Amino acid sequence: MTMMILLAVIAVTIIGFVAIYNRLVSARNGYKNAFAQIDVQLTRRYDLVPNLVDTAKGYLAHERGTLEAVTTARNSALAGLKSAASDPGNPAAISQLAGAEGVLGRALGRLMAVVESYPDLKANQTMSQLMEELTTTENRVSFARQAYNDAVLSYNNTREVFPNTLIAGACGFEPAKMLEIESPEKRAAPQVKFS
Repeated sequence: MTMMILLAVIAVTIIGFVAIYNRLVSARNGYKNAFAQIDVQLTRRYDLVPNLVDTAKGYLAHERGTLEAVTTARNSALAGLKSAASDPGNPAAISQLAGAEGVLGRALGRLMAVVESYPDLKANQTMSQLMEELTTTENRVSFARQAYNDAVLSYNNTREVFPNTLIAGACGFEPAKMLEIESPEKRAAPQVKFS
């Protein structure tokens, strides 16, 4: 009788271990899949930037520094994306991507501010289409980033609850890092002016 109870306890323990391990694998695959969606949208964004810069070059010859800053930021962000895409579970790669994305966002913001001051460029049909595509892509990136962060939260919660944390630690399930792109202008209080 004691042998039967011992075998039953061992069987329940093994089944529990397998169930937790499988849940951890599913959660990890979920956030990796969500990152793949970010990869698609950011690649689309990076592909639009050179077209935007090329269109603006003819009008903004004396704004060369702005155009070079956008190109440099785009290349840095693309390198960060490649690094993060190769290992979405690497917190350093995700932080590098977030930093590069912040720099690119600020550079694009400066470019858009310059474009606003050139009515001919602003009225250019190609530039208008590119800006519309960029805006649409920015929205898609935001949605993909939110989905990724939700998947990371779910994974981290799954790996941190007891007894999952014991198995996660023993089997090498490291915590995942959310993709948080700093945008100082979004954190600043809006200024309202009444005329």
